[in-house]
Amino acid sequence: MKNSKTIIFTAIAVLVITLSGILYFVSGNNNATNTAPIVTDTIPKVEPLMKYGLPIEDFIVTYDTLQKGETLAEVLYSFGFTAKQIYELTQCPDSIFDVRRMRPGQACILLRDKDSSAHYFIYEESPKAYITFDLKENYRAAKELKPVEWREAEVAGRVNSSLWLAMEESNASPQLAVIMSQIFGWSVDFFGIQKGDEFRLIYSREYVEETPLNNYRIMAASFTTNDSTIYAIPFTQDNEELFYNSNGNSLEGAFLKAPLDYYRISSKFSNSRFHPVLKRYRPHHGVDYAAPVGTPVYAIGSGKVIKKAYQGNGAGYYIKIRHNSTYTTTYMHLSRFAKGLKEGDFVKQKQVIGYVGSTGLSTGAHLDFRVHENGKPINPLTIKSQPKKPISKENKAAFDIVCDSLVKRLTAIPIGNNIETISEIDTTAVIE
Repeated sequence: MKNSKTIIFTAIAVLVITLSGILYFVSGNNNATNTAPIVTDTIPKVEPLMKYGLPIEDFIVTYDTLQKGETLAEVLYSFGFTAKQIYELTQCPDSIFDVRRMRPGQACILLRDKDSSAHYFIYEESPKAYITFDLKENYRAAKELKPVEWREAEVAGRVNSSLWLAMEESNASPQLAVIMSQIFGWSVDFFGIQKGDEFRLIYSREYVEETPLNNYRIMAASFTTNDSTIYAIPFTQDNEELFYNSNGNSLEGAFLKAPLDYYRISSKFSNSRFHPVLKRYRPHHGVDYAAPVGTPVYAIGSGKVIKKAYQGNGAGYYIKIRHNSTYTTTYMHLSRFAKGLKEGDFVKQKQVIGYVGSTGLSTGAHLDFRVHENGKPINPLTIKSQPKKPISKENKAAFDIVCDSLVKRLTAIPIGNNIETISEIDTTAVIE
């Protein structure tokens, strides 16, 4: 019996020692695991290349461009569509896709699955908008917008011959010259600018997929002539954003300085001018603006169309507008009138009323523009224009803060500078 107990105790001791060794080994391994560096997968996740809202690399892509005189059916036939498929594709509502609005140069894209079956047809309606047809979902169509990016830039330059060329010399779009003439159109005569005049601009330009568009937002501007600087500071008052000078007066007046954008004066107001057709001297109570045929002509102020007619031995196609009890304006030698415009219509300031031409007694394309004050002809370049409502007392403090900041930025832009500085994403663009 004693021997049996001894054997049992010995067996228990051996078992305890064995278990202790096992526990020590396991504990040691756990400690080693806890102190060793954790190894993870450091390969970055590759995001799929997205275009048209789709993982474009998952498809076989075929591009085509609509040519002049080419129809959508011809493009689709080249993609392998049947007549039945083409008919089904073109049956979506005109509000989404209108075949009549297709224009040469616009892109058409076919996306095929890896098994080569057609999945999507995409039509680029504009640089900012496209239409996707899901060919596997009963030709379901949807109009989409591309992400839009606005890039902020600053530019400054000095005029040598014209503002247009000065913009080009500053590596900026000449379109900005037209925009400046619109902003300062009530206070600066851009047909009479001089060598040495200076401009400065803070603006943003719209981009789509790294492609610049001719869409701009002017954030501040200045124009210096005859040692006098006029600032254009945007500010919203009474739910209307206008440009104001540094004193808080609106740059917009009752009348524009000129009825068209930035072209050359070929003849000024005169009581004795040699007529190029009649070959004799006679009064010329207007200003001639030389411009290409088809250039839009604006009403310099709001008013009523009191005459829309044709005079073969004189004014050609012309329009007369009564603005108030004091002023009327006349626009002569037009190539055509604005669509739908008729006598008795009320037009707004800067509304297109016609297009430059050479009708009537004329030797070339130009606009003969005339102003009558109380029934008497006056020089259009000297017409008086009262500005719109200035900054109110309640808004003056807020305006001054904005104005001071922008004036400092404008003043600091060196001549010849044109640098993009800031980018921002704006996906709320309107389809054009």
